Amino acid sequence: MNRLDNLLLDVWREIGRDLEMQVSIERIAALVRGCLPFDLMLVQHIDVHASVVELVSAAASGVASPPLKTRNTLAPDELRRLLALSQGGEPVRWSRGEPKEERRLLALRDAQGEIVVVPLGGGDRATGLLLLIAPPRKTFSAGQLEMTAALREPFSVALDNACMFRKIKTEREAAAADRHALLTKLGREQMGDVIVGADTGLRQTMERVELVSCSDVPVLIMGETGSGKEVIARAVHFRSLRAPGPFLRVNCGAIPSELIDSELFGHERGSFTGAVGLRKGWFEQADSGTLFLDEIGELPPAAQVRLLGVLQDGTFERVGGQRRLRVNVRVIAATHRDLQGMVESGQFRSDLWFRIAVFPIYLPPLRDRPEDMQALATHFAQRAAKRFGLPALTPTIEDINLLVSYSWPGNIRELAAVMDRAALLGDGRRLEIAKAFGVANTPAAPPDTTSPPPGNPASAPEGFPSLDTVASRHIQAALRTTRGRIEGPHGAARLLDINPHTLRARMRKLGIDWSSFREA
Repeated sequence: MNRLDNLLLDVWREIGRDLEMQVSIERIAALVRGCLPFDLMLVQHIDVHASVVELVSAAASGVASPPLKTRNTLAPDELRRLLALSQGGEPVRWSRGEPKEERRLLALRDAQGEIVVVPLGGGDRATGLLLLIAPPRKTFSAGQLEMTAALREPFSVALDNACMFRKIKTEREAAAADRHALLTKLGREQMGDVIVGADTGLRQTMERVELVSCSDVPVLIMGETGSGKEVIARAVHFRSLRAPGPFLRVNCGAIPSELIDSELFGHERGSFTGAVGLRKGWFEQADSGTLFLDEIGELPPAAQVRLLGVLQDGTFERVGGQRRLRVNVRVIAATHRDLQGMVESGQFRSDLWFRIAVFPIYLPPLRDRPEDMQALATHFAQRAAKRFGLPALTPTIEDINLLVSYSWPGNIRELAAVMDRAALLGDGRRLEIAKAFGVANTPAAPPDTTSPPPGNPASAPEGFPSLDTVASRHIQAALRTTRGRIEGPHGAARLLDINPHTLRARMRKLGIDWSSFREA
């Protein structure tokens, strides 16, 4: 192996050792100085579209580096003259003092020795220039010029690696900034925030989350609108092995039926009018992560068939595509509708139901979690204060009693909106809970602490039945009509227009034995 081969081998080793160009080039400069009498070596990055010349790295010996700014913006004609150095892809040799204009562009006007310019990239796509400057009264020999030309490939690779590394670093910093801005907007400290009520009203729900997180089976989250199904889905994702991967949410009810295939599975260019390019669907974007299909009960029958195919074997075709693609995605579905009843009535495919309901998780409504109201109200009050730049306030006992007395048809989402309004209306002095409800939704009065406990409707005040008494009678009438049947098109839940799980929870609270209404 000759001297040049040894030099190239050592240079390649140093290039592969570190992605930071400044670190690599200082080591390489020490190697090259043993073969070439250069005094200064520069690598410059040229951005043709932005008309920018940027110093990436420099290594000097004996003299100080020239006063080159880190980033110089050039006029188009200046940039063209600089790019002319790379024409033909061969090194350019400058005699001492010539040409001054190009030396000025490279801030090398004071260099006294001979200069060799090695283009990195070549042609109009040049990405940089490698400059080697001989000491005064020194010239490059033919052998040294051969070595200089041989350095072009490794330095081109090193420059590409450095630029790619910096691009990834910049994108990562931008993503981190976007993430921080989103968390600030949502009032969170991190994506996997502690779930309020995990040890109280949501204890059973969180126990099921912990059970299923260690596996990879599909999950179906059932609960009323606004009860926090996405929060539970994120809890499953961030507790699983897929946590480093993406978590994407798709609202199935918000996608027009004619665009569902394109949104879920993507499309090829020209597959339909307006498809001007290839688009990856949600399944491809969620590869190696979790896809949260919110309101899956809103999917039309045709989309249900294609979704079933992906869940069965993990493959699909883009719209207009000719080959099947494979993805590794965990699906978490959610709905506020009675899917089992929809299966019985033919509105939802039974095979898809069995596929997505491998591990169901029921999320109770806010009205069934009175023990969590104080913690939730405090959490949203502090979040509102942070978002609006107000002093942090804590709800009083009277505030909590007022909140507990309300039925919360909008659940957690409605509570968050009420606390936002209460913080704004109070202007940092207090939480205006009563005003935040508005005239239509303001509860009549806080709950009477002397009234009989829930589940004992028979002991209501004489002449005026309690709300629990009225609800108990109403539910029992529905159970008598349906002969004790709860779910399905002819069940009490459908008759009362309520989720079956919510109905069961209400019956447990009121002490109603549904089995007593069934025929012997």
